[in-house]
Amino acid sequence: MILTNNLTPDSACRTFFSNDIYFASFSNAILFDGKQVIRPERLVRYENDMSLIIDDTKSAEDKKRRRDIVVKTDVDGVCCLFSIEHQSTIDKNMVIRCGNYEMLEYLKQLKNKKLKRLVPQVIIVFYTGDKKWNTPLELNDYFDIPEELKEYVNDWKIKVVDVKEIDTSKIKDEQTRYFIEAIQEMYKGNYEGLHRRIKMNRDNFIYAAIITGSLDLIRDLPEGDEIDMCEGMERMAEGFRNEGLIIGRSEELMEGEKREKKTTLLSLLKVKLGNVSNQLEQAIQNSSIEKLNTLTLSIFDITNEDDVLKIIN
Repeated sequence: MILTNNLTPDSACRTFFSNDIYFASFSNAILFDGKQVIRPERLVRYENDMSLIIDDTKSAEDKKRRRDIVVKTDVDGVCCLFSIEHQSTIDKNMVIRCGNYEMLEYLKQLKNKKLKRLVPQVIIVFYTGDKKWNTPLELNDYFDIPEELKEYVNDWKIKVVDVKEIDTSKIKDEQTRYFIEAIQEMYKGNYEGLHRRIKMNRDNFIYAAIITGSLDLIRDLPEGDEIDMCEGMERMAEGFRNEGLIIGRSEELMEGEKREKKTTLLSLLKVKLGNVSNQLEQAIQNSSIEKLNTLTLSIFDITNEDDVLKIIN
């Protein structure tokens, strides 16, 4: 049984993709149009703590970076590393972050005297936020490069995949496809669409709800490893009706819930931080219900106002 209060969108995503079948099916759909290049039975979990000691003669700084999910496998007999980096918010520095991850890994590989060649890496940035990704995908997008220098300035590219735009017909594994489609339907508010996920793994449905901030959907979820979505959605709808919160609730009720959530969050933040600036209060007032739900899940990890702004902006 999943303890949902201990899960964040990041940890829900990591847990889902720790399943080799889900990881392989998703990666094959995104990178190879569904062709089964990555085989789940050939995946090996890869230790991805990356430490780099920077010695400036005065001090040594140990910098650690950890990617979400990293696996090692072979493609056409060549050993490769594949990783999925989950993002629930837009990070304007994502290209540089991924470049840092990769270079730290290559530096670690250089220390391994058994390696005759470096192991190539592929990173998929799996974006599950409600807004459209609108920041650079290439290192050169950060620069103004004189025409004379363009052929000499090195570039670095990332693969960002927006969950809302994934073509699920390329996902061969049924449960992986249901997981992505459930996230898409939850963002659309299309609960009829959820009915079509006939026999979905119960835990995966919970992970999808946590990622989208749709926590109301898991309050009355039937027990068992799999859930019949038709039966499950009917039971959840009945639970909402009993509380006057039917799925097709009016805009007035939704706004009331949103106001109540904002008030509660501001009170919690004032207790935790001691004070809340006008800027932060205004940012919370302008936040979507999905962002407010995400902030609620992360409330115990908040240490300052910047932590809050990273979640809701």
